Amino acid sequence: MSDCIFCKIVKGDIPCTKVYEDEAILAFEDIHPLAPVHVVIIPKTHVATLMDIDAAGSDIASQLMAAAQNVAKLKKVEKQGFRTVINCNADGGQVVFHLHMHLLGGRKLDDSMG
Repeated sequence: MSDCIFCKIVKGDIPCTKVYEDEAILAFEDIHPLAPVHVVIIPKTHVATLMDIDAAGSDIASQLMAAAQNVAKLKKVEKQGFRTVINCNADGGQVVFHLHMHLLGGRKLDDSMG
């Protein structure tokens, strides 16, 4: 999608601070972190929302989970704990309509989403 900011990041048109990358997934530092560790994990293929994962793209979910495990280890929060969040659609808090997961950690997280 030509106007999608995350697609532009995947293509290298917009720079990011990469944390993790494989053939299907890119993870990078959030530019407005809500915790000491705040990484955005995205599929390289454009999928607008969690509701748009269909049977053909069903391994996107497992690829996101595997990437989250790798990011947690790279950021050294796998033992102390972290939070993963996927916002879906406007009322769910989704701002960029390219499926993405936030991984937050590095401090004790309270009941709020930040």
